[in-house]
Amino acid sequence: MSYTPGCIRLLQRGELHRRVSLLREMLGECGLCMRNCGADRLGGMRGYCGAGETLEVSSSCVHTGEEPVLTGDTGVGNIFLGRCSMGCVYCQNHSISQPGPGKMPGWETTPSITADRLIRFQEIGCPTAGLVSPTHYAPQVFEAVAAAAERGFRLPVIYNTGGYDSPELLRLLDGMVDIYLPDIKYSDPAMALKYSDAPDYPAAARDAVLEMHRQVGELRTDDRGVAFRGLLVRLLVLPGGISGTEDTLNFLAREIGTGVHISLMSQYYPAHRAGGFPPLDRRLSPGEYRKAVSVMEELGFENGWVQDPVTSPDTYLPGVDFSI
Repeated sequence: MSYTPGCIRLLQRGELHRRVSLLREMLGECGLCMRNCGADRLGGMRGYCGAGETLEVSSSCVHTGEEPVLTGDTGVGNIFLGRCSMGCVYCQNHSISQPGPGKMPGWETTPSITADRLIRFQEIGCPTAGLVSPTHYAPQVFEAVAAAAERGFRLPVIYNTGGYDSPELLRLLDGMVDIYLPDIKYSDPAMALKYSDAPDYPAAARDAVLEMHRQVGELRTDDRGVAFRGLLVRLLVLPGGISGTEDTLNFLAREIGTGVHISLMSQYYPAHRAGGFPPLDRRLSPGEYRKAVSVMEELGFENGWVQDPVTSPDTYLPGVDFSI
């Protein structure tokens, strides 16, 4: 089948660059994420996340370790944005998400160069292009998507987010994103406060996921079994019930339905500052993960992926298959 990505449809309507311009205006008093820190990033300030005006890309690579429905035979062409607005104490990518203040050598780039990378993903046969942790750099990275679209870029765009996106941002992204790939990290505000300094996260992430589903609907695939549009929700099961996975699954079943695609992840291992926050100082037990799988099955979810709770800590770590 033939699918026209959202950015191309907006470009054809003369709407794409207007959206990018509106996104850029948000940098003047930053409210891209739910921190709403108000930093004047256009005036030289950096936000809560440490991001300024200049786009920072920590790496660009083809990654085969994502869900099979996203990778196809080649892998997802991922753009990993530097920094993050979440600040989780257990982040497995903390060297990227929480590098500290100031400039990072080799990260600063331009939307034009990033557009080149997106075009390259298409040339080497990636079926999708992923923007990883894009919230705080949405204006700059979608400027890159727009530039690539003008040069023939036609891959579905994956918005791979921690789920802390502001409603204002998501409204502007309507039609620009083909596949939403959000996390829902917690169901309890107390856990979100303790481990991510974000007590409003559970409510914000749920609202965000509902809006994402409204925009793109259920995940749809082509005749190769590769997704081109829709929602896929990632749930990382944390030790000691910290993630509240059962509550989140009940929310998704009730508010969206059991047809939504779920990626139930067992790959947690203690990283970053987790050693100082028991029970995050230990790996997830197989029993804890299997309990989450049982809830998923009891609720009748029809689509998604589970992992082997014994091998996943060693085989599902974030990684790079080859850089470009």
